[in-house]
Amino acid sequence: MIGFQNRAHFLLFLCFFLISACLPSKKWTVGTTATLLDEVAKASYRQSDLRILREGMPAYLMLIDGLVQAIPDNEQLLIAAAQSYSSFASLFVEEEDKEYANLLYERGKRYALKSLERRGLKDPLQRPFDGFKEGLTRLGKKDVPYLFWTATCWANWIRLNMDSMEAIAELPRVEWMMRRALELDEGYYYGGPHLFMGIWFASRPKIAGGDLNKAREHFLKALDLGQGNFLMAYVYYANFYARKTMDKDLFTSILQKVIEAPVDPSPELILVNTVAKKQAKELLSHTDEYFE
Repeated sequence: MIGFQNRAHFLLFLCFFLISACLPSKKWTVGTTATLLDEVAKASYRQSDLRILREGMPAYLMLIDGLVQAIPDNEQLLIAAAQSYSSFASLFVEEEDKEYANLLYERGKRYALKSLERRGLKDPLQRPFDGFKEGLTRLGKKDVPYLFWTATCWANWIRLNMDSMEAIAELPRVEWMMRRALELDEGYYYGGPHLFMGIWFASRPKIAGGDLNKAREHFLKALDLGQGNFLMAYVYYANFYARKTMDKDLFTSILQKVIEAPVDPSPELILVNTVAKKQAKELLSHTDEYFE
């Protein structure tokens, strides 16, 4: 039986082998690469053992970095890389090492912005606000995944850099991108644009545009679009809305519902729902602290 250290060495060897095979011969087409990553992503979504994912993700990130170097202009590969880095930071790193998580989020942000450029939004980071907003109007429904995940990766990076005026100055771009995604496809990723806007309105002070009534509307719409299957929406609703309004009964009832719900209403939700249940238990353990 291969020990953990040897398994890690084998994974690294496999990564380097695949990358070296791809670079000189170009036998792997873009379609083959996208298919491979899609299948790996599907396997991870169906995984409930978080330890397996934590141990395997660094090797996967090295593989995807190598593939991006081999095929640097493929937007599907770039946004997959962005999602991978941001997810790894969010699920396994941020709680223990914010400095390292910040580096991961920054890498995800760079990949995501490059993917958006490939979709036609030129220079999204430096483009003047008016030109940026005009460029967003040229993107259509097929661009929603790129808008949604770029805004998500970008917001995660900003969240860990709120002491930077430069980072704060980028917030309007993130909001406009998600509003455009909301216009084009409100149901994308289980009502993800609504969930994002719910967090957006609930987490900001009133003077900066915060609005708890709007937050509640967006959260409830996300829950409806997700048909109650996307448990992380309930966790965010409890954490960002119920806590902010000091509604202890709502907070506890929502999180208890998450704990009691099945983890597998559909295979692709097993991972995120497993994480949601873990977070729900953690939040409930602090109920007395939150509602003193």
